[in-house]
Amino acid sequence: MPKIAPPPLKNDCFALPPGVEWTPVDDALALLRDRLHPVAGVETLPVGQACGRVLAQDVIAQRSNPPLPNTAVDGYGFAGGRPEGPHVLPLAEGRAAAGVPFAGAVPEGQALRVLTGAPLPEGVDTVILEEDVTVQDGHIAFNGPLKAGANTRKAGEDVQAGALALPGGRRLTPADLALLSAVGVAEVPVRAPLRVGVLSTGDELRDPGQAAGPGQIYDANRPMLLAMLQRMGFVPVDLGRVGDDRAALRDRLDQAAQQTDAILTSGGASAGDEDHVSALLRAAGALQEWRIALKPGRPLALGLWQGTPVFGLPGNPVAAMVCTLIFARPALGLLAGEGWQQPQGFDLPAGFAKRKKPGRREYLRGRVRDGRVEVFHSEGSGRISGLSWAEGLVELPDGPLDIQLGDPVRFIPYGSFGL
Repeated sequence: MPKIAPPPLKNDCFALPPGVEWTPVDDALALLRDRLHPVAGVETLPVGQACGRVLAQDVIAQRSNPPLPNTAVDGYGFAGGRPEGPHVLPLAEGRAAAGVPFAGAVPEGQALRVLTGAPLPEGVDTVILEEDVTVQDGHIAFNGPLKAGANTRKAGEDVQAGALALPGGRRLTPADLALLSAVGVAEVPVRAPLRVGVLSTGDELRDPGQAAGPGQIYDANRPMLLAMLQRMGFVPVDLGRVGDDRAALRDRLDQAAQQTDAILTSGGASAGDEDHVSALLRAAGALQEWRIALKPGRPLALGLWQGTPVFGLPGNPVAAMVCTLIFARPALGLLAGEGWQQPQGFDLPAGFAKRKKPGRREYLRGRVRDGRVEVFHSEGSGRISGLSWAEGLVELPDGPLDIQLGDPVRFIPYGSFGL
């Protein structure tokens, strides 16, 4: 199959409806879901090389699994079930094994030695476990009852030839490769890996290992975001960091647009004097600032740079991580061709008390201990240690809430986002 390039995104894909100021989280997610589409191309790979790739279309089983009726155990096969009581059957010559079927038919009233996975020969539809049998003088003896069809597998009881094996949009796992191989699929159409660039901005940033003077901080976002993208199944592209220099940032974005399918920036994404990401996107006519009713977080700068989507994340690492998980993760999945992935959460008893005001959705750093959800002792968005302490997010709805110990709360493990 030739490589196929999907259509580019529209310049207004991030435009908000007129009059919208503060956007509820669910509305923002719906806008992303409805306006984005896959941008990753399509290629064909051998099944053995496709783990982690996203299926570009449905895959149909070429062969039934199992292809023939077979035995599920080592034992002895014969026709029909047996009622309660003792039974003795003569043994037919030979045996049936996986890959070495029995040639011929088993006469009525006789039994045949069969091994696990062996196709059932004509005259055999029931198998008794060898542990339940006594073998002596060319006969077997066992006690009933035994139902007809016991310890056997029907042809195609797992997957029938011509049936859907796996749906398009699925990110292939090792178990999927086993299934595809079993149903005779040798090659699959998959999406090219989504390449996502990560760029940090700001004069105050230094890389770990460099000397940091007064007023300077180490760049925590870039290593975090690059690692998150890799764990999520995307190809991270380190775009480095750029100081508060608009011309240098423009050049870096120009380069990034040629080598990535999407770009995550952190810092410089609001309306301040040194927020050059927003300024450049605005000058290009491709900026949308989504003021999302979210805590932690602030407006997301969304736009296209030479046709490449740019997600302008907050500079604060806690807000950057939360916004990446809640907004960028499902959006990037859609761009990658795996559809809109809704993270799975679990309602668990709260191990904390909290009163929440209406107006914003809140995400607390949490973890589960002894069946209850704990939250980090501080909600301060500068507390990066809370991200490391946590094992997921506690999602509190938009409205007012008075949580008492033991009340159910929604916990979303990091693993639900692919981390």
